[in-house]
Amino acid sequence: MSLYSDKLIGVGAALSKVKSGDTIVVGLGAAEPRVFLGALHTIADRVINVTVTTCLPMLDAVYFADPSHKPSFTMAGWFYTGAMRQAHKHGNITFIPNHLHLAAKKRLAFVRPNIYIGNASLPDKHGYVSLGVSNVYEKRMLEVADVVMLEINPHTPRTHGDLEVHIRDVDYMIETDYPLPEIPDAPPNDKDLKIGRLIAEHILDGDCIQLGIGGIPNAVAASLGGKRDLGIHTEMFTSGMMQLIKQGVITNDKKTLHRGKAVCCFVLGTQELYEFVDDNPSIWVLDGGYVNDPAVIGMNDNQVSINTTLEVDLTGQCCSESIGPMQYSGTGGQTDTAVGAQRAKNGRSFIALYSTALVTNPVTKTKEEISKIVPMLKPGAIVSLSRNDVDFVVTEYGAVALRGTSVRERARRLIEIAHPEFRERLRQEAVAYGFLPEE
Repeated sequence: MSLYSDKLIGVGAALSKVKSGDTIVVGLGAAEPRVFLGALHTIADRVINVTVTTCLPMLDAVYFADPSHKPSFTMAGWFYTGAMRQAHKHGNITFIPNHLHLAAKKRLAFVRPNIYIGNASLPDKHGYVSLGVSNVYEKRMLEVADVVMLEINPHTPRTHGDLEVHIRDVDYMIETDYPLPEIPDAPPNDKDLKIGRLIAEHILDGDCIQLGIGGIPNAVAASLGGKRDLGIHTEMFTSGMMQLIKQGVITNDKKTLHRGKAVCCFVLGTQELYEFVDDNPSIWVLDGGYVNDPAVIGMNDNQVSINTTLEVDLTGQCCSESIGPMQYSGTGGQTDTAVGAQRAKNGRSFIALYSTALVTNPVTKTKEEISKIVPMLKPGAIVSLSRNDVDFVVTEYGAVALRGTSVRERARRLIEIAHPEFRERLRQEAVAYGFLPEE
C-alpha cells in the first residue's frame, strides 16, 4: 500500500494545485468531493476565472453561493439544483445544454479538464477504487484530466460495472469520512398516486423500466407491487427500485440486454440504498454515454421510460427544465430515454405532470391556479422534449397517446386530461391558434 500512502495529501495541498484559469470537473450528485468543494472558497484571494463543471450538486458551497467570489469561480452545470437556482442571479453560474449521454463527449470537444476530482471507495487488495455512485461522465473526464484527485471515503459504496480505477492512475488522494448526501423518500401525494396508478396500468410483466427523479416516478414505483419479472435499464437508480427488487418485483430475468443486471449510470437516494448497492454484483453502474444512448436503450425489448415535465403545449412540446427563460433543472436524460424507449420492440414513453400549478400573480401578489397544459409555452421556455418525440402524456385526469397523431388530434386529447376548469378556455385558444377547427 506504499503507492497509496505516497499519494495521500491534505485538502490544503489539493487546493494548492488549482491555478487561475483552470477548468475543474467534479463528480455528480452524491459523488461530489464535499471536502474539496467545501473549502474551495478559501483560495478565492489567489485565483481568478476558475470554472467548476458539475451536475446535480448536493452541497450549497460557499464558492458559488457567495457572490463576492464571482471573479474567482464560475460554475458551469449540466443540471441545476435549488442552490444553483438561488445563486444564478449572482451571475457566476451558467447552464450547459446537453443530452446526458453526450454530456461528456460534447464538453470535451470544447474544453479538457485541468483537474478531475470526485469521491471514491476505499482501495481493495488489488489497488482498485470504485467511483461508487456515479459514472455519468466521471471516468471519461478522469481519463483525460491533467490532474486526477479523489476523496477516498469509507462511506462510498464499492459498486460494480466499469467504474473501477487503479490508484496508479490517480495523482493525489485525500482521506475523508463523511456520509453521502441523501434524498429522503417523500410520501407521494394524491395526485402522484393517481398518476402513478395510471402509468402502472400500462406496465406489463417483464417490462424493462426507467424512472426519473421526483414524487411522480416514486409513486409509479410504489404502484408496481403487483407486477412480475420487471427489469431495470435506467439513468438513475433509486430507492423505489431497490424496494421493488427486495419485494421480488424486479428480477431482471426477462431483459434482452444485460439479463440479470439492473443497469444505471448513477445512484442517488437513501443510506439504505447506498448500503444495498455496495458490493452488489446485480447492480451495474456503467458509463452514461452507453447507458443513456438511445440506440442502446432501444436494444431492451419492452423498454418503458417514465419522466416528468413542467409544462406541455397543445402540440405536445414539453418544457421540462425552465420556467420561461429561467433555468430550473436540465434536459438530463429525458430525450435520451424517451427516444430510446420508442426505438425498442414494444417500447413506450410516458411524460407526466400535474394538470395545474399554484403560482404567485406578479400584480396582486396572491396565489392563483394555472393550467400546466397550455396553448403555447411561456416566452423563453426551453423545449426539452420535441413534440416529434412525445408518446404518452399523463396527468391525474388520464393518460393519452400522442404517437403518430396530428396537431388537431393532440390538442383534443391533451384538453381531455387538462383540469376541468381550464378545458373550455383551452378549446377556445386552440381554435384561435388554428389547432382546432371552429365548431
